[in-house]
Amino acid sequence: MTFDTLARELETGSDADARINREFLESQHAADIAQFIKDHPADIDWQVLDMLDLPRQAEVFGYLDRDLQVELANCAPRARLAEIITEMDSDDRADLFNALSEHEQEALLPALSHAEREDIRKLASYEEGTAGAIMTSDYAVLTPDITARQALDKLRLEAPDKETIYRAYVIDGERRLLGSVRLQDLILVAPATRIEKIMERNTLAVRVDEDQEEVANKIARYDRLALPVIDADDRIVGIVTHDDALDVIQQEATEDFHKSGTVRGLGESVKQATIFVLYRARVAWLVLLVFGNIFSGAGIAYFEDTIAAHLALLFFLPLLIASGGNAGAQSATLMVRAIATGDVRMADWGRMLGRETLVALLLGLTMAVAIYGIGAWRGGIDIAWVVSAAMILIVLAGALIGMTLPFILTRLGMDPATASGPLVTSICDVVGVVIYFSIAQRVLF
Repeated sequence: MTFDTLARELETGSDADARINREFLESQHAADIAQFIKDHPADIDWQVLDMLDLPRQAEVFGYLDRDLQVELANCAPRARLAEIITEMDSDDRADLFNALSEHEQEALLPALSHAEREDIRKLASYEEGTAGAIMTSDYAVLTPDITARQALDKLRLEAPDKETIYRAYVIDGERRLLGSVRLQDLILVAPATRIEKIMERNTLAVRVDEDQEEVANKIARYDRLALPVIDADDRIVGIVTHDDALDVIQQEATEDFHKSGTVRGLGESVKQATIFVLYRARVAWLVLLVFGNIFSGAGIAYFEDTIAAHLALLFFLPLLIASGGNAGAQSATLMVRAIATGDVRMADWGRMLGRETLVALLLGLTMAVAIYGIGAWRGGIDIAWVVSAAMILIVLAGALIGMTLPFILTRLGMDPATASGPLVTSICDVVGVVIYFSIAQRVLF
C-alpha cells in the first residue's frame, strides 16, 4: 500500500479496502499524511481525515498550511470543525482562529466549550509577531512545597494534555515564576525531596510582548526545548516550544529572502497567491528601480563623446557593470546574514570595512588580470589599462556599497535584508558607469 494507491482508490470511489486504507494511514507519520492532503482536492482531504480517529485528525490538521486549514474549515460543519479544533494544540488552535474571517469566528465560538473559547480569546489577543502570539498554554506547573514523588504523579496525570513535560515550571500562589525543574532531576532524586530543593532558580524566560524572532534566537542560543513566557508581573502565561521557534525562523528567513529580492511580503504561499497579489508584491520596487537606473543612462549620455571616439569601450560596459553588481550582492548577502544572526553588530563596521577593502582589492586585481588580455585584443594597450583599472575600482566600490548599505539601513531602523539583490545592483550600476568612463576620459584624452 502506498499513497499513490490510496489516491487512486479515493478518486475512483472504491471503498472495498477501507480497513486496509485506515491501517495504512495509521502507520504513517502525521506530517506525511498532511503532505498527501496538500496535493489533493478538499473532498479527498476530508475522506482521508475521516479514516483517522479524532486525535490523529487534529494532529494531521496541525501540520497543514494555514491557508489549507482555512479552506478545509470553510467546507466543514461547525460541530465537526469544533471537535478537531478542541483537540488541536492551543497555539495552533489560536492561529487558525485568527486566520478565519470575523463571521466564521462568530459561528465557531458557540460550538466550543467555555474553556476552549477563553483560551482562544486569550491567545488570539496578543499582537502578531510577539512571544504571546506563538506561545501555547499547554504547559506543566508545580508548586515548591510538594515532593518529587507528588510531582511525578501530577505530571503523569497531566502529560497527555501538555505540549511538553521535560521541564515543569515552579510557581507561587499567584502564578509568579519561581524557577523550573527537569523531569530527569525528578526521576533521579529521592522521592521525598521537595521541589524547592532541586528547582533551578533564575529560570530563563521571555516577556509576552518580546519579538518572536528574538525568542526563537534565545531558544537556539540556550539550546532549550521551550522557554516560559511571563507578563509584566512575572506571572507565567505560556511557553514557546522549539518547534514553534523553528517555524518562526523559517518564516523570518522567507521574509528576508523576499526582501533581498525587493519583494513585499505575500502573506501567503507563492503557489496559492493570486496574480494581483504577486503583481502588487513586486511592482513597487521594480518601478522605483527603473527610475534609479535612469541615472546609469544619464551617466552614459554624459560621456557620449568619449564613447563615440572609442566604441570598443561599449564592449566591456556590461562586463564591468555586472562585476560590480555581483561583488556588491555578495558583500550585502554576507553582511545581512551576519547582522541577522548577531555575528556582526554596528560597532564592528570599521573593522569589517577594512577587511572588505582588502578582500575587494584582491578580487578586483584578480579579475583585472583576467580581463587585461581581452582588453588588449579588442582595443589595444590603452583600452586594456582602462578596463583593468576600472575593474579594480568598480569591484572595490561595489563590495564596499554592498557591505555598508546593511549597516546604514540598520542604523535607520530598517530591515538590512532590503540591501540585497536589485537595490545594491542598481546603485552599483550607476557608480560603475561613472567610474569606467571617468577613467577612460582621463586616460584616452
